[in-house]
Amino acid sequence: MANNTTGLTRIIKAAGYSWKGFRAAWINEAAFRQEGIAAIVAVAIACWLDVDAITRVLLIGSVLLVMIVEILNSAIEAVVDRIGSEYHELSGRAKDMGSAAVLLAIIIALITWGTLLWSHYH
Repeated sequence: MANNTTGLTRIIKAAGYSWKGFRAAWINEAAFRQEGIAAIVAVAIACWLDVDAITRVLLIGSVLLVMIVEILNSAIEAVVDRIGSEYHELSGRAKDMGSAAVLLAIIIALITWGTLLWSHYH
């Protein structure tokens, strides 16, 4: 069934679906809540620091990348869990790869923060 909404109506509906996604991640995923709280703190610090706009955008962007990847990982886990509870190698592989993606995003954020702050304050 095709969705025929266009223009502002489509944007409003899409925003509603996005809000449902954020809410589902916050309610159902402890890792998302932990990273969300860390992101709030990190964004506040990035706004407080005496750095140029590009540095601030990179600091905040790296934190948001972690949140994006965590949401995608949670979506993968939800789909795999929906398929069935019995163990299957491909299901385990999908979940492990999602987790690895989150780890890489966290490493990128740490390297970004470390490099930018080191070069700015050293």
